Amino acid sequence: MQQRKIQQEEQFEDVVVTRTDDRTIRFCELTLVSTNDLRSVEAEWRRLESLAKNSLHQGFDWCRAWTEAHHSELAIIQGVAGDRTLFILPLEIVSERRARIARLLGNRFNNLNTGLFDADLAAPDAEELQNFSYALRLALSDTADLVVLDNIPLIWRGIQHPLSGLASIENQNHSFQLPLFQNFEATLAQLNAKSRRKKFRSQSRKIEAIGGYDHIAPADPAEKHALLDIFFRQKGERLRLFGLPDVFQLPGIQDFFHRLMDVPAKGTDTPLTLHAIRLRGEHDGHIAAIAGLSRKGDHVICQFSSIDETICPEASPGELLFWLMIEQSCREGASVFDFGVGDQPYKRNWCTQETVQHDMLIPLTWKGSLMRPLLIGVTRAKAAIKRNPHLYAMAQRWRSGRCPKAPEAPASDAE
Repeated sequence: MQQRKIQQEEQFEDVVVTRTDDRTIRFCELTLVSTNDLRSVEAEWRRLESLAKNSLHQGFDWCRAWTEAHHSELAIIQGVAGDRTLFILPLEIVSERRARIARLLGNRFNNLNTGLFDADLAAPDAEELQNFSYALRLALSDTADLVVLDNIPLIWRGIQHPLSGLASIENQNHSFQLPLFQNFEATLAQLNAKSRRKKFRSQSRKIEAIGGYDHIAPADPAEKHALLDIFFRQKGERLRLFGLPDVFQLPGIQDFFHRLMDVPAKGTDTPLTLHAIRLRGEHDGHIAAIAGLSRKGDHVICQFSSIDETICPEASPGELLFWLMIEQSCREGASVFDFGVGDQPYKRNWCTQETVQHDMLIPLTWKGSLMRPLLIGVTRAKAAIKRNPHLYAMAQRWRSGRCPKAPEAPASDAE
């Protein structure tokens, strides 16, 4: 693992950000304001989300869909100077271990978090970070015991995160990216291009032998929602096969993704588009693989994927679908195809870049101060297990409740 880590300053070209003011604004100039009304800050929210450095998972439509699906108790923190909002942290309050946790909306379904920060906001020094933490306590002490900002890269696309000095612990999961070029051949050249082309031809021939396939990305609302329901069934059956919990059955999750499907695209930007391999011939209409993609600017993220191996599993339809989606992303001008969090073999086979993410835990009350080391300890334990193949296999068997000789679930289904 250590050999695969890459300094993130070298991962991506620096992003050129247009200034909106003739001077930078320091954290000490900000006043923290909390609201539970998304609509009241929508205009400033959408302005900040348009900046390339800010994650699509903190976008307004993503957070609104999550809130409406979960009826969340909100605490939207804004850093305000004069009539300008310089940052937004969209948080929800959840109960955990008899404490109140303020988390970023989306929780475990976010692959990369940044919050929303203005380009004119200067990086805070140590004293300003200490004052920021104190201001959070004043703003939220009646609402939450602990703030948890997780899955945050300290450096993303060449820009250091403003709150990087508050990092508490490295997250147990890293995320994986493939840089894209307009020329798909140039993209493949980063990998073992000859081997990949050979595998693609072999996969295509195997499916053609049973009638062929179509790569679909439906635009019709009814077709989109029907395909999403197929994904939920397909993924659920796969997870049940290995005795693993189905996270998509948690309250509000399916409603959340259905709401995202209804958000209209803005050019190439979309919170969720479904892609699938649909068979032709004697198995006409059978869906062999599905993936959900989000896009903001030049950044594409794979949110989820599933496969159905009941027909022609030797063709590896999931791998075939990734080839087709990456090829299309190149044609459409994307520069990053992000496979999201989780260390899985197929991600390492595709990706040349690995992004380390961190969690920031900020106690607000005595309960939060007690809970912080507990959560840090849990994260350390998870990281230790995932770094040890033997321990990870044991953990998977424990989760599935199977005997030691039971088949081990592929990592792509176990995350």
